[in-house]
Amino acid sequence: MIDELEASRVDNNSSSTSFSSPELSSSSSSLRPKRCISYMTMKALHDMRLSETLCDASIVLPDSGKEFLVHRVIMGSCSEYFRILFTTSVPSEKYHLEIPGIPSTIMEQIIRYAYLRECELSEDTVFDVYTAADYLLMNSLTEHCSVYILDRLRIDNCVTIMLFGRQRASKTLYDTARIFILKNFPQLAQTATNENELLQLELDEICQLLVDDQLNVREEVMVWEFVLRWIDHDPSKRSKHIYRLMKTVRFGLLNTEYFLDKVKENQYVVAYDETKPLVIEALTFLYDLEMISTRAMKEMNTPAIATPRLPHEVIFTVGGWGEGHSQSIIETYDTRADRWIKVPNEDPAGPRAYYGAAYIGRYLYFVGGYDGVEHFNTCRRFDMILKDWQEIAPMHQKRCYVSVVALNGMLYAMGGYNGTNRHNSVERYDPRTNQWTLIAPMGSLRSDADACTLNGMIYIAGGFNGHECLNTAEMYDPQANSWSPLPPMMHRRSGVSCAALGGSVYVIGGFNGLIRLNSGERYDLATRRWTACKEMYHQRSNFGLEVIDDMLLAIGGYDGVSAIAYVECYSPEANEWLEATDLSMMRSAFRAVTVSGLPNLEDYMHSNKENLINEMNVHRHGNPVLESRSASDAEDEELD
Repeated sequence: MIDELEASRVDNNSSSTSFSSPELSSSSSSLRPKRCISYMTMKALHDMRLSETLCDASIVLPDSGKEFLVHRVIMGSCSEYFRILFTTSVPSEKYHLEIPGIPSTIMEQIIRYAYLRECELSEDTVFDVYTAADYLLMNSLTEHCSVYILDRLRIDNCVTIMLFGRQRASKTLYDTARIFILKNFPQLAQTATNENELLQLELDEICQLLVDDQLNVREEVMVWEFVLRWIDHDPSKRSKHIYRLMKTVRFGLLNTEYFLDKVKENQYVVAYDETKPLVIEALTFLYDLEMISTRAMKEMNTPAIATPRLPHEVIFTVGGWGEGHSQSIIETYDTRADRWIKVPNEDPAGPRAYYGAAYIGRYLYFVGGYDGVEHFNTCRRFDMILKDWQEIAPMHQKRCYVSVVALNGMLYAMGGYNGTNRHNSVERYDPRTNQWTLIAPMGSLRSDADACTLNGMIYIAGGFNGHECLNTAEMYDPQANSWSPLPPMMHRRSGVSCAALGGSVYVIGGFNGLIRLNSGERYDLATRRWTACKEMYHQRSNFGLEVIDDMLLAIGGYDGVSAIAYVECYSPEANEWLEATDLSMMRSAFRAVTVSGLPNLEDYMHSNKENLINEMNVHRHGNPVLESRSASDAEDEELD
């Protein structure tokens, strides 16, 4: 009997760790255990238990002396532990089971769940309930607890959940919490005080996290500084592990001067001779990278210490206007490798430009637009997992130069141009019903504006009303279904791009009626004021603008003469624009969308990491992409 119980517990641990992530990512309400028989019947049985009617067994907790009278068939039906004991014990043991180690309040919840499939969980009790359910081989209750725990996964409890998942051999809890830690490592590392559990982790766990390709760090400096913080937490015991910890840091991604000052001369590094080969390896690479000739660089592979980590987000850009006509090209941006990757799955329905775009779940949505001949009310979506295209319901109005955002699982399409008139109308799309609904209109006619979401509200700025470029902005409250005017911007901006970052709304670039702009401004919600931002290097309108790694990325666009491929990123902390790798072709009139959480995100990342240094030569000396733009560009048609 004991062997059978142990074998069942092993099987239970195995099966309980194979939950699919899509299922666990759903809301807890959708994952409530299904009631396969009448709830009223089970309620009656539960009332009979409470009144000790027809009970044929008892569960005794020796730690507290508490006894629970139960029905064997009910307990055995949802617990392999009870089923085995009730069906293999000698008759005298069937009526009296002693189970040590489980508090009476937890056992009460276990029994209640067995009868009613209900369990009153809290963050204080859920781990105890999970542990007891796991011991009693109640798979459905451990799954129910897992959903509850992961619905409450946060910065302050992710390490606890990961360690608990490892202790209980729950692959779901362990893997989900670990990925959360990797993704939120910058925030965790910055708050790693002496009380922070990340600093309490043992060497093996820390090394496994720091060496992982998915560690979400923009600069490798953060990894090295966390290593030192972890050692400083208990230097007498931890400093001896410096060699193993250094193996997790990709020193080839550091600045040479920083490495010389902060790594090579560090007290822990200097104290141990075994670190010298690692220092020599890193310095050799860093010096070679500075001194090597272009010809030699072409033959140089990227070593492990300089291989970028994998991002948790990727930027999609689709189509647009280039070479005098609309395009179908798809490119994604790998921020860690600083490379654009061409995706072969172009829309078979044909190209489009001047559209609106957003993503919900696994789908990228493309709304309205223009192909050089027709203004669209049609909408398409791209399944980023299956990589196929589908038509969805058309809008009520044709809309190119339309502004689109996603909020609370809905798409909002605002304003636009139908080839004759500009709109102030707004439509909302519900993916569950595949239906567009007209909602409250904006206060102004707007095409070629842009919008973003912040704190549950939609902000739209700039645009063209058919007569002049606009400096007005509005805010939409979806709860009240109403628009409110905002203070006017400092500049008129059509073909503008808009994004929310750090609790503020940024509007960048655009066309003021005379020239393309490289200026930007920021709207502060608290003060209701616009303030100027650092200017971009390049003037641009109708370009992609997205937030990634807490920075703004401005992509492509039109500079007043031709489409451009230039990409630059803005860091609010440094108040500086930095150059990034150019698009593969010059184009404008597209939207950029940052996507996270895809299970196949690596499909859209740079795959040839070993060749990055080789490629660096091409990007350092310029990409010889040549392109002309037709003088009859649709953007100019918009402003005529």
